[in-house]
Amino acid sequence: MPKETAVYTHGHHASVLRSHTWRTAANSAAYLVGELKPHMAILDVGCGPGTITADLAALVPQGRVTGVDAAPGILDRARATAAERGLDNVEFAVADVHALGFPDDTFCVAHAHQVLQHVGDPVRALRELRRVVRPGGIVAVRDSDYAAMTWYPRTPGLDDWLDLYERVALANGGEPDAGRRLKSWALEAGFTDVTATSSTWTFSTPQERAWWSGLWAERTTDSSYARRATESGHADEAALHAISAAWRTWGEQADGWFAVLHGELLCRV
Repeated sequence: MPKETAVYTHGHHASVLRSHTWRTAANSAAYLVGELKPHMAILDVGCGPGTITADLAALVPQGRVTGVDAAPGILDRARATAAERGLDNVEFAVADVHALGFPDDTFCVAHAHQVLQHVGDPVRALRELRRVVRPGGIVAVRDSDYAAMTWYPRTPGLDDWLDLYERVALANGGEPDAGRRLKSWALEAGFTDVTATSSTWTFSTPQERAWWSGLWAERTTDSSYARRATESGHADEAALHAISAAWRTWGEQADGWFAVLHGELLCRV
């Protein structure tokens, strides 16, 4: 059985979970929502704390959603999220996207948000998602593209952040610029009916800037990502603290603006 070869760059530090629990079907899966029907069976891969999973379950009240993640510990948080919302049509399990423990043709939809950028073999992962989806169903994937992220003003230090993140993510076996590659990966995986779109997250209001800059400032000095950056020799503590300070400086700029580009695919099986 194939196993994951990449190391998840972010980990589940509190600063990471603040970002992941902010995600909803509306801000992270809008390209898929219009395709959903109340009776559908959905697989949500890389579900993390389960906020998107719970939203999907609410959208298919006569169906069922299965959320899976490679990290067992985060699933307790996902179960709590579903319980808090009173959802009884959702379940969670540990799974590797390269070798899902489900029979062929199990689901109407397989969804993976910000997953393929972190896996060792995204083409194999897409083939595995296709395997568990019924004929006529959909494989839906969305990933950010770090090299396409853009911001204003050009705060000194944020270019260093982007360069460092790209190097660490690549060293971990992932592909930080996955968004632009999704269509190519899907075609290589054998999909022939692919709709490719894009969308953005934008952070500009004082509250948005404080939130986005704060979580990256914290993540840069105190997280699995920070530890991997130093242990692998990509940066020392002084460099990390300088980048963290640059994030906070950007967040204080009244004219600050940051956009995260995402590639999106609806692949029909």
